[in-house]
Amino acid sequence: MAWRSQLSRNLKELRILFCQTSPSSASARSFVEQNYKDLKTLNPKFPILIRECRGIEPQIWARYDMGVERGIRLEGLTEPQILKALEDLVKADKNRKCIRKRRRTVL
Repeated sequence: MAWRSQLSRNLKELRILFCQTSPSSASARSFVEQNYKDLKTLNPKFPILIRECRGIEPQIWARYDMGVERGIRLEGLTEPQILKALEDLVKADKNRKCIRKRRRTVL
């Protein structure tokens, strides 16, 4: 899980949104409780924002360079699935950078 230490290298910001009480946000709350400390330890200056709001659908948002954002709905996902979704968001930026670099060399 080396990608965990790459958050600050590949993303500009990570936001996790969920409801404090709803059953649909239970896995998101559990994910934060189990993983926040580790993620923050590996990326101490990286902004990981936790937003709790009553009645909101659980989501995770990643902000990349130049204001590009991608979000994933977390409702119905288990904690390991949420971890995989975060990994996909981190790796998605790597792919985007590779494509951008290839385009520059072709032009």
